[in-house]
Amino acid sequence: MTSNNPDSWLIHSLIVHFGDTDAAGVIHFHNLFRWCHEAWEKSLIKYGLNPKDLFPHYQNNKHLPKIFLPIIHCEADFKSAIYTGDNLNIVLSPKAINEFCFQIETKFIKENNLAAIGLIRHLSIDAKTRQKCLLPETIVRWIESSSINKIHKPV
Repeated sequence: MTSNNPDSWLIHSLIVHFGDTDAAGVIHFHNLFRWCHEAWEKSLIKYGLNPKDLFPHYQNNKHLPKIFLPIIHCEADFKSAIYTGDNLNIVLSPKAINEFCFQIETKFIKENNLAAIGLIRHLSIDAKTRQKCLLPETIVRWIESSSINKIHKPV
């Protein structure tokens, strides 16, 4: 783990690019989900976890994790328009639902105001049987550590 302060791995920043927007000049909705997932991946790396240990990658068809974490639910609420050039602060709030499932609420803050909220829920399944199984210990530790000594105040 790189830091005892969860804010160092739960808060990120992002500048909205032209390619993230639609014909109306605001972000296309799917980008919010992409940013949620990318922020989660960044958080895992900053926490000290290797994404190759959690996500499938097929280098020479050799690596397949024992557990998959498919998305089983996602939702988004847009509170204000997000435009090209906007600077966003991204705040992650992971939460265990039960021993098999967790979710990450991701808040997008623009000029100290809540611009959007994304929520992605994952289920832990055995890679071979595709049956639900206990969350990986590394994810459990990341979730538990995320609530220790929080400094930021969510909007």
